[in-house]
Amino acid sequence: MDVCPVDCIHPRKDEPAFATADMLYIHPDECIDCGACVPACPVDAIFALDETPQQWSRYIGKNREYYEQGLSGD
Repeated sequence: MDVCPVDCIHPRKDEPAFATADMLYIHPDECIDCGACVPACPVDAIFALDETPQQWSRYIGKNREYYEQGLSGD
């Protein structure tokens, strides 16, 4: 997302994995919790960590796994 000041949301539109990605992933260690992405999310799926609804909490781990497994290309 272009709104992220630290570029921690992947894959970006210019990355090869973007076309086949199931979702966009937020790097849990690089995110500065600025909140800029919250209103920009077209599916209202981004929350401050401590405000994540229970039904979305499993995605916290999915984001971490994406970066731990090196799927982001970092």
